[in-house]
Amino acid sequence: MGRQAVLLANMDNYKTSSSSSDGDGDDSSPLMMSPWNHASPLPKLPWPSSNISTPPAALVGTLRRKEGHICSLAAKDGLLYTGSDSKNIHTWRGMKESSAFKSSSGFVKAIVLSADKIFTAHQDGRIRVWTIDSSGGTHRQIGTLPSFFALVKASMRPKNYVPVAAKRNRAALWIKHADAVSSLSVCQESGLLYSASWDGTFKAWRIRDSKCVESVAAHADAVNAVAAGGAGMVYTGSADGAVKVWRREAAGRRHRLLRALLRQDSAVTALAVGGGGAVVYCGSSDGVVNFWEVEKEELTHGGVLRGHELAVLCLAAAGDLVLSGSADKTICVWRRERGVEHTRLTVLAGHVGPVKCLAVEAEGGDDGKWRVYSGSLDNTVKVWSV
Repeated sequence: MGRQAVLLANMDNYKTSSSSSDGDGDDSSPLMMSPWNHASPLPKLPWPSSNISTPPAALVGTLRRKEGHICSLAAKDGLLYTGSDSKNIHTWRGMKESSAFKSSSGFVKAIVLSADKIFTAHQDGRIRVWTIDSSGGTHRQIGTLPSFFALVKASMRPKNYVPVAAKRNRAALWIKHADAVSSLSVCQESGLLYSASWDGTFKAWRIRDSKCVESVAAHADAVNAVAAGGAGMVYTGSADGAVKVWRREAAGRRHRLLRALLRQDSAVTALAVGGGGAVVYCGSSDGVVNFWEVEKEELTHGGVLRGHELAVLCLAAAGDLVLSGSADKTICVWRRERGVEHTRLTVLAGHVGPVKCLAVEAEGGDDGKWRVYSGSLDNTVKVWSV
């Protein structure tokens, strides 16, 4: 794995070499030693602030657990899921812990929700599938991606083994990730789940039957983020510094490469799609956020948002807002106005560790407020009203 992937691993708990990350990581934190805890080489430029009379954000409260850094979040209908580098996934409702369920592998790197299913991505290269038991309200695991049966069946045919781009002299079954699963994204339109991995690929899974329908060798280094957009568009960002745009063929399952949006020295660390698929945001290890406007299959670079001194580790978009969480322990809240113009509404500060993940949902009123959850390597989740 390349230099940028190693930098990502140091920040992403706790792979500190380019060797395989199969299995659980070390439980100690190298945050203070991480190369990402260096100031951004870019100047911190002044940014226009919003002219609003009411406070743009307020801290609602803090959710705290002793075990594990918070590495992943998902929220729906007031229910919050938190994943960490422990084996437990916790649920919260109304600022109180509701339940917990345990996976057989630590380090929950991503969580996404789709209808009655919960998908969790793990360091061991697997995706676990959960559902809520309607009788008792408890969570139970109903499968893994790929399933044991699918692995056994695929292993019987030599042609199902393919080279792993991000790992030299190694081959693996094409339906199984050969390294940590770093990111998940659901496309409700097609019924597909997308997974990205440090093995250099992204895979498409059909949600209704949990079948892997395609594996794409997307990058020569770790894929750190995947995001499904509208009209069959899929975006991938990698430690190789590239953002690539893929399009699902209308008549089938295959994805073709449309173009590379970005090629840079800094690792791409996060992606988000906003405006109903009209804008794509990319966060990088240099602390900046690039964005593009999407018109059919044409993408135009709209500009750069500079608000952080260290690496951008996560992004979230909701309505006309986009939020960026950083290793500098802050969250910037931006509002998109008149196409490509962005105003920085506020900076949310309060974490004492890097902000690793974000989740956003509408508060339910008519006042345009959003409930924002920020997870940090300081072992807390902060809840904000924005």
